Amino acid sequence: MKRRTSAEGKSLPAWRVFAAGALPFVTLATLLLVLAYVWLDPTPPKRVVLATGTEQGAYSEFGKRYAAWLARHGIQVELRNTQGAAENLALLRNSGSGVDLAFVQGGADAERRSDDTADDGLRSLGSMFYEPVWLFYRAESAERLLKAPQLERLAQLAGGRVNIGAPGSGVPNLARRMLEANRIDPGTISLLQQTQTPAVADLLQGELDAIVLASAPESLMVQMLLQTPGVQLFDFVQADAYTRRFGFLSAVSLPRGVVDLAGDRPAADVHMVAPTATLVARPDLHPALAQLFVQAAQQIHGEPGWFQHKGDFPNARDGERELAAEAQRFYRNGVPWLQRYLPFWMANLVDRMWLALLSIVAVLIPLTRVLPPLIELRIRARVFRWYGRLREIEGAVGAQSAATLMAELDDIETRVAQIQVPLSYTDELYALKSHIQFVRRRLQDA
Repeated sequence: MKRRTSAEGKSLPAWRVFAAGALPFVTLATLLLVLAYVWLDPTPPKRVVLATGTEQGAYSEFGKRYAAWLARHGIQVELRNTQGAAENLALLRNSGSGVDLAFVQGGADAERRSDDTADDGLRSLGSMFYEPVWLFYRAESAERLLKAPQLERLAQLAGGRVNIGAPGSGVPNLARRMLEANRIDPGTISLLQQTQTPAVADLLQGELDAIVLASAPESLMVQMLLQTPGVQLFDFVQADAYTRRFGFLSAVSLPRGVVDLAGDRPAADVHMVAPTATLVARPDLHPALAQLFVQAAQQIHGEPGWFQHKGDFPNARDGERELAAEAQRFYRNGVPWLQRYLPFWMANLVDRMWLALLSIVAVLIPLTRVLPPLIELRIRARVFRWYGRLREIEGAVGAQSAATLMAELDDIETRVAQIQVPLSYTDELYALKSHIQFVRRRLQDA
């Protein structure tokens, strides 16, 4: 198709005229979409930091499972080993620590005053599992302290050497509160705060009489001590009383034979008390990551275990912190519908952007009413603009050279011949061409 280089007479196909008319609306829609994308931030970061616990503890073991599960969705989970719940809370409250989520033991923050209603902004993703209080003691120590084969009450630890966990874990605070409730004189008991591995070694060598752990049974140390000859597990026969005194504790039972069915270990049900481990997140954690972590929790903690039935965990019960919005949504509705059929990144994008898209459409629909008149105006303007030149030529008849005016008229006719308009507007184009011929006859007559 022949095209002119002059901007004045350049003709455009009809589709380009339509595109030019729609350009303002497309630009506005694109701008609104970009603003919505920036505001909603639907794409989560590809890396997240999870604070766990000691290397051989349950937190660490669960952290490895979370990392493997989220890796399938393209999210890298960096695990950071700590001493436990108290240190994890400190890291979460420190914005410069880089930690996004952490396991926190129930009651680990109990040093705060009961009337302290200040909100630190941390949000819970729900309760994940029980962390029973494991009090292991040497049978020889029971004989020495009580002249009896086993301990029956915590008060009987008076006179012994007990390790209550390393600073930074949630166990020291919990153990001290329980010992205080039994009115044990601090001067009659030696409380040590060694890390887990050295403490277990000292217990096995007879340097300690007892050791207190608070951990899920997946802990390697717990598994080992449960099957170590000469080491016994304390039976909290007053478990219900402890739960009445400390609201963050639950009474649980270690069923007979659950450790070793063939060896019948333990030989009887063991009463225990357990705080609940929660997954706590910083307030700026991306909602999509919160959704993924709760889904991972359902897969990792939802199976039956030593202290729970299938489906007991995770759950929304957390009396210490407000539940994150995405966690509430998950516990109420389950896995988002789109994620059952689409890849995570696509389902997340649609899920977070659909409301914004509907809002943009609602804004643009009224504006589209002016689009047809605008397109019609642009098309007709390409025809009617030449009438001004025609009027000038007709008005100059007799005043200027006929040859000059005829040359200008020929130029107009050549340019008009290149104009393309939709079929519905050809009558106006042909009317223009007939008017050109009318002016040409006037020139010839003159």
